[in-house]
Amino acid sequence: MTAAHAVEAVRRAEQAADPDLAARPAGQDGPLMLRAAAGIAAVVASEVRRRRGRLYGARVVLLVGSGSNGGDALHAGARLAAGGAQVVALLSGSRAHAGGLAALRAAGGRVLDDDDAGPTRAALAAPSVLSAADVVVDGLLGIGGRPGLPPAAAALVAAVPPSALVVAVDVPSGVAADSGDLPRDPSGRPACVHADLTVTVGTAKPALLLPPAARAAGRIVVVDIGLDPAVLGPAAVEELDPEQAALLWPVPGPDDDKYSRGVLGVVAGGDTYTGAALLCTTAAVLAGAGMVRYVGPPRPTDLVRQRLPEVVPGPGRVQAWAVGSGVDPDDDAQAAPVTRALAAAADDGVPSLLDAGALPGLAARVRGRGPLDPRRSAVLLTPHAGELARLLTDLGVEADGEPVERAAVEQRPLEHARAAARATGAVVLLKGSTTLVVTPGGRVRAQTDGPGWLGTAGAGDVLAGIAGTLLAAGLAPFDAGALATAVHGRAAAAASAGGPLHAEAVAQAVPGVVAHLLTRREWPS
Repeated sequence: MTAAHAVEAVRRAEQAADPDLAARPAGQDGPLMLRAAAGIAAVVASEVRRRRGRLYGARVVLLVGSGSNGGDALHAGARLAAGGAQVVALLSGSRAHAGGLAALRAAGGRVLDDDDAGPTRAALAAPSVLSAADVVVDGLLGIGGRPGLPPAAAALVAAVPPSALVVAVDVPSGVAADSGDLPRDPSGRPACVHADLTVTVGTAKPALLLPPAARAAGRIVVVDIGLDPAVLGPAAVEELDPEQAALLWPVPGPDDDKYSRGVLGVVAGGDTYTGAALLCTTAAVLAGAGMVRYVGPPRPTDLVRQRLPEVVPGPGRVQAWAVGSGVDPDDDAQAAPVTRALAAAADDGVPSLLDAGALPGLAARVRGRGPLDPRRSAVLLTPHAGELARLLTDLGVEADGEPVERAAVEQRPLEHARAAARATGAVVLLKGSTTLVVTPGGRVRAQTDGPGWLGTAGAGDVLAGIAGTLLAAGLAPFDAGALATAVHGRAAAAASAGGPLHAEAVAQAVPGVVAHLLTRREWPS
């Protein structure tokens, strides 16, 4: 499992690992910085050798700020220069780490320029220096920096050519390290570095996993500098890896039958959106449900029976519900089964997934009777950004005194997912290119597993079928949501093979992905 820790926890662990850290004068080298620099240099050198065959002669440009992040970059640059790379540091700010500057110069690197006029000279030289770069190392701002880029740093970043490999030190400069927020410049563009690779020190930082900043991080490599996990404490954000996913996926034993494996009741689609009924039930069957019951009007019921003869029509005993995918809240034919499923979830403790058309009913119940009790109910909500905005508005939750709009959810997804989890008492799975799973108590998982092609009609119905099956098998909503998201995304990648896909193909790919995961403890490549 990839674990990301908040800035406060990282600072605490760094102080424990280096008791002299707080007392050490600025610009003086410490053991943690030197370990970090060694790890960063090794990763960069490996990447350069993979791309161009050798490190010798590679043109490396360091973008260096005033803090310890810049010191990490300078010391890493010194190691790369000692290995034969041509290293140039462009300084942004009136100060740079003295020990790092001395190390870089001693190794044969160049610095532009560290006198009072340095930032201006560096900015003037940046286009010509950067145009020839093979690698650009971002050491402008670290985890203590304010979100966004100061003008001098922004000028350097703007001059980075698209052809260069961009490696961020710890976090891409400009992102909010704890929240994953992505400030924008006056033109509306993200005011941050967009890295191909982020070499993060000690532990991952939340912004590397959280949307929207995760899009700026690229591939993530964690460099071990000796921080004590016990001092770091619990992760602020987690991401399931294949080993953890394989351990969570329910595998039937020789004594299991269709009932012990889990019976999932599905209330999805209707006369208007018949496809949702087919997609949700198909995904549930292919994800391994012991039995699927479908509750809906005659037309979608007939279509489900024709395509999936193993699905049982009509209500009956279930171990979990998946309710609301493709259901029009004004559909009178589906209103009664939705209401019954909501009551079973809220009052009887039946594990339930509530999507799309079930969310207004949940909001009405919460307004009248208060949040669900997580100790008695196991409920997973699966909205996209627009649905979450409507749910928060229905619940009376505001942002800056105004109703929550979709754009606000997209800009600060973690904040709004947490607000919905607290207000409802349910686990919230906020769908997106990076999907968040958030508990009322504050646990967070972030999964970025699917290709861009997954943003297609019906994909959410497939996800609901997979997650509902996992709930019926006995997984808690937090685990079911994250695991379903991971498998859903990998199934989309398999179905896509780099090109367009349709939602049913994602469902069809699920058995192969699960089999690969369980036998090899890895995701299909």
